[in-house]
Amino acid sequence: MREYLDATPAVQAAAFYLRYQVFVLEQKIAPELEFDTLDTPDRQYLVFFEGDLPVATVRYQKLDSRTLNPDRLCVHPKFRGQGLGQKLLAKIEQQAVFEGCSQSVLSAELDALGFYQRCAYQVVSDVFEEDGIPCVKMQKELGPAN
Repeated sequence: MREYLDATPAVQAAAFYLRYQVFVLEQKIAPELEFDTLDTPDRQYLVFFEGDLPVATVRYQKLDSRTLNPDRLCVHPKFRGQGLGQKLLAKIEQQAVFEGCSQSVLSAELDALGFYQRCAYQVVSDVFEEDGIPCVKMQKELGPAN
């Protein structure tokens, strides 16, 4: 499996393709909500490929110089249950620690709560709605062992 973390048009196109498949077609999120103002030409994405097919992606962004904010994480339906989501998070957490981050904060869909808890994230908010989906804020302290 190949991995790319960058902002090239090819990597962004692969991330957008997979996000469209998962969030727009599967979860019925409106495209104008899924593709937002944070999808800039210089935004980095981590994408895993199986052959030419993008199978997992996450948007790499920070809230500030110390806080990672993983977003838009998704895995192709045929590749779920193989640990790719955990690998995505581990890779960007490692990169964020290298760049000086000490924590990670994200919005998690309630359906994905168990996944993020297994990745050592803790709930830090009440339930709220984001793009029509019930979510919670979650946080994780980052360190060299991540």
